[in-house]
Amino acid sequence: MFKFNKSFAAVALAVASIAASAQDTSKSDLFNQESSATSMSATPTMGDAAGLTGTARKTRITNGQVGDLGAGGRGGNGLTDRVGAVTDRDAQRRQIAGLQQKTQNDADKEPSEFQKFIADNTGKLLPIFGSEFFANTPSTFAPISNAPVPSDYPLGPGDELMIRGWGTIDIDYRATIDRNGTISIPTIGNVPLAGVKAGDAENVIRAAVGRLYKGVTVNVTFGQLRAITVYMVGQANHPGTYTVSSLSTLVTALFASGGPNANGSMRHVQVKRSGKVVAELDLYAFIAKGDKSADIKLQDGDTIYIPPAGGFVALVGKVNSPAVYELKNNGETIASLLDFAGGLPVVADPRRAFLERIDSNKNRPRSVEEFALNSEGLKHLLKNGDVLNITSITPDFSNAVVLRGNVDQPVRAPFKSGMRVSDLIPSREYLMTRNSIKRQNNVVAIGDDKKDTTENASGIAARIGGLIDEINWDYAVVERVNRSDLSVQLIPFNLGNMFNNPNGADNLQLQPGDTVTIFSQNDVAVPMDKRQVFVRVEGEVRVPGVYQMTAGDTLQTLVAKAGGLTSNAYLFGTAFYREEVRKEQLDNLQRAADRLEAQIRSEESTQASNLRAMSTTDAAAASAQLEAERRIAQERIARFRKLQPSGRIAFGLNPDDRSFAHLPQVTLQNGDRLVVPSKPAFVHVFGAVNVEASPLWKPNTRVSDYLKMAGIAVDADVDNVFVLRVDGTVVSTDSQGWFFGKIGGVEVMPGDTIVVPEKFDRQTAWSKFTQGAREWTQILANFGLGAAAVKTLRD
Repeated sequence: MFKFNKSFAAVALAVASIAASAQDTSKSDLFNQESSATSMSATPTMGDAAGLTGTARKTRITNGQVGDLGAGGRGGNGLTDRVGAVTDRDAQRRQIAGLQQKTQNDADKEPSEFQKFIADNTGKLLPIFGSEFFANTPSTFAPISNAPVPSDYPLGPGDELMIRGWGTIDIDYRATIDRNGTISIPTIGNVPLAGVKAGDAENVIRAAVGRLYKGVTVNVTFGQLRAITVYMVGQANHPGTYTVSSLSTLVTALFASGGPNANGSMRHVQVKRSGKVVAELDLYAFIAKGDKSADIKLQDGDTIYIPPAGGFVALVGKVNSPAVYELKNNGETIASLLDFAGGLPVVADPRRAFLERIDSNKNRPRSVEEFALNSEGLKHLLKNGDVLNITSITPDFSNAVVLRGNVDQPVRAPFKSGMRVSDLIPSREYLMTRNSIKRQNNVVAIGDDKKDTTENASGIAARIGGLIDEINWDYAVVERVNRSDLSVQLIPFNLGNMFNNPNGADNLQLQPGDTVTIFSQNDVAVPMDKRQVFVRVEGEVRVPGVYQMTAGDTLQTLVAKAGGLTSNAYLFGTAFYREEVRKEQLDNLQRAADRLEAQIRSEESTQASNLRAMSTTDAAAASAQLEAERRIAQERIARFRKLQPSGRIAFGLNPDDRSFAHLPQVTLQNGDRLVVPSKPAFVHVFGAVNVEASPLWKPNTRVSDYLKMAGIAVDADVDNVFVLRVDGTVVSTDSQGWFFGKIGGVEVMPGDTIVVPEKFDRQTAWSKFTQGAREWTQILANFGLGAAAVKTLRD
């Protein structure tokens, strides 16, 4: 009987132990915790730990479990933490989506009536000062989750804490303060935290853990802080209810709401709490100077009230921040507003300021007054509707003289009493322009071993004599402004005499404001006999080169200076080039292309109108043909425009001339070029021939002989065959008697080019170009284009 009772007692104790374990599990459930699937045992009792297992086991407290680890075990349920974080973020997103507030940029806001008034008077829509601070407000305002928490922040319901501990137990627990101001930690119990400062929370929790467990190190950080509700009313850009972080201040809430509207005040933003005004913020002090002394932390239920603005004034003209400014009170002065505007720029003229004022009690409500912005002027009191216009200084120098033009460095120099032109230009070296120096420096090509520094041979010869800009020594001028009537007087002087005789009349005495201008010979053309002339002669002369000529020198003088002609000289083919002629030829070529293009467009328009009278089938065929012809014409006109005239002047010499005395008496100019070739051995045949070739020249041969050698193509226009002479002239059918297309009997000279045009449909657009081939060949010759141009057009 005794044994039975003892066994029964043991069973009863075991049942009681199981019931106690179930009760602990039930308590754990009260904290909304679930047993971890990774733990297979409940919290052990001290007796079990000492007598049953024989191995030390450690308690772990996490959001996912209250259980044991094996000996030496520690750690946390990272998966559960991540799931909890995701759940919190989802809740945050839902809250933001529910309270999302759409804001607009300041540019989209409706301007105030005063802004419209200023725009009508100045032509500019001035912004309201400070509105740019709210120009990029967010479309949503998320509660702060990662900002540092101040140590004096009072904890309250909704704040989240992350508690970690290690030692005799492991803690990895996330807790949120409930509405009663406490958190519940499994096996530890409730810990009151309402009103506890953030800096003291770790000590409070460490003390609560230490009452049950010794040797535990506790660390507390903060997660998502609680949100509070504030109300934005009055002249707000977006009034309404806002849910913001408990760390938010008045400034952050204003930024979230988009700030005041066009009529709202930035100088008297109020926070009302429990029916009382607890703070008033002047946003100008914050925006202009960074003063946040009036900014306060918000509490749940606070009301932010933006009253209407007390009045506006406009600062226009030369101010650092032109804008519409709000008056804080009736004692606002010009000095105080200029302080917010960043003061005056250096170009502002403080001697002249204009204050426009509106007085609705007068018949003419608008008036203006002028004053200086001195100590008295800055004390002017401003009124609602005032417009302060600050002018800029006149950028006029009271004591300067200017040197400009063909000089080393244009300068504005200070005027000195008794100052003369020679004081501005002490020596002739001051007239060496930077471009002249650059050309002198660039005569040597500098490079490394891998870079070819060889200069183009023709380029070297072309640059001879052109290193510096030639000065007009006979004429320079002083511009002088008469301050009494603002008239301009020109005083010319001889620059050369000024240097040769510094005490002469040409060394003019200067006055303040004078401008001295020096000219080059390119700025104002000087007579030919005063210009430097550098001419190049090449080819079959005894000493080819670049020669400096004097006024009145001719081609005969040039050839004589070059030692005369060699025995191989082919005088008939002499080519003479001039830059001035090349420019004129280029202009004429472009005008000819324009006329041709206009003519083709006119014909296209005529032919397009004729298509309307055709049947559908015929019109389609004709339209396709016209389109093909149009493309061909455009391509050839494009190639025609790309032709570059050479500036050649044809002499029209006799093929039998052998003496350079027969050259025309042409006065030389700077940059002229004379090329005397040797006698060519070939004749060139281009165009509608079977074989384009360059056969050998033979004496007494005719055009017909070479055409027989090349062979006439089926589409050749033999009536318009022409010859480009080696001297640059053109021989066509009109200039010869009738034979083989009126030109077949022309004697061909060495180097001549025979061109056989193609036949084209006389109704096509391009026929307008080709049917006048004789006239165009003469144009090409006049442009100095020669056979290369004909080849380009044909290809």
